Amino acid sequence: MKKILLASLLLTGAAFAADENGFEPMFNGRDLSGWVNANCAPETWSVRDGLIHCTGHPTGAMRTARQYENFILEAEWRHLSSGGNSGIFIWGSPIAAPGVPFLRGIEVQVLDHGYAEQYEKETGKKSDWFTTHGDVFPIHGASMKPFGPHHGDRSFPTEERSKRSPEWNHYKIICTNGVIRLHVNGREVSGGENCNYRKGYLALESEGAPVEFRNLRIKELPASGVSAELTAPVDIGFRTIFTGLDLRGWKTNAATASRWQAGGNRIALKAGAADPAATLWTEKQFGDAEFVLDCRPAKPADGKELLPPSVLLRGLADSGTEIKLAGATPGSYQRFVITVQGREVVVKHNDREIQRLKLPADAPARGALGLRSTGSAVEFMNLYARDL
Repeated sequence: MKKILLASLLLTGAAFAADENGFEPMFNGRDLSGWVNANCAPETWSVRDGLIHCTGHPTGAMRTARQYENFILEAEWRHLSSGGNSGIFIWGSPIAAPGVPFLRGIEVQVLDHGYAEQYEKETGKKSDWFTTHGDVFPIHGASMKPFGPHHGDRSFPTEERSKRSPEWNHYKIICTNGVIRLHVNGREVSGGENCNYRKGYLALESEGAPVEFRNLRIKELPASGVSAELTAPVDIGFRTIFTGLDLRGWKTNAATASRWQAGGNRIALKAGAADPAATLWTEKQFGDAEFVLDCRPAKPADGKELLPPSVLLRGLADSGTEIKLAGATPGSYQRFVITVQGREVVVKHNDREIQRLKLPADAPARGALGLRSTGSAVEFMNLYARDL
């Protein structure tokens, strides 16, 4: 038995061992070990016929379990339908940036030629602000100075080298000291410098259409001692509690069905009378925990008061302690982080502490998280939780 176990361990290690050129595989061809679902549904990412398969729904990402700084990344990709959109995120954040379903980082575009054709047909405009041959650009708080031809901070490729769906394309992405260089099918075409972040997670993007990846491998290069300011936050255990598509993981009834809708990365409450029965509760119960949620109230009708959105903590038997999300304003998403330890509750709004309170003495030690039906319309997205 010991010999069998040792042989198994040796084979497992060999599957991820570096080759003679120092490259290590990032995908074992069987499962998604080493990858984390950042904000997608369970079925968005899977393994089919030895390939990483993405349905494209919802928009979101699957990221690596650990951060990388300096490296050479190689990957092959293909879209399964004309006009497919995807990307590879470099030096990304562990969870989605506030108000969007994307990680903060540098995006290496994975775009099929049909996308430009569809864009021009649908809008009547020239697709001159993007290409389908390997654009590189910062997104949602990241920054980069582009190389070569560009539109704003979006680096355009110097050659048109990518192939149309369903053919495979090869990317080599060289990242060192905040400089990124993209090679498409054998030749360098685009990139940038002065990137912020320049250490973080790598991720594959889901954005509306099926896409597949294979032969992902990485060669790490010597670290340069990047500062904390240029490093993405470290994963501290937040995991999504919303599929981005539907209300799996939440308790529903006739009242919630008439008021709440889910889809497009958002959970939306329609305006109406405040109704405790329409509170949307998680199926999971939490003890000491921390929650992240992005909130956007709708503008109230003329003459109507804006009722601040609120959540309920430690819910049991359809009741819990209400926490009002003070400072949420119509028109834009704001991020709230709620920390519950024992009876102590701390609420932060856009990284600034705004409330500190105690749960009632008789509050249960564990309970569900509830999105309360206050009467005003509101949207939530990027809902995460972690146990403390």
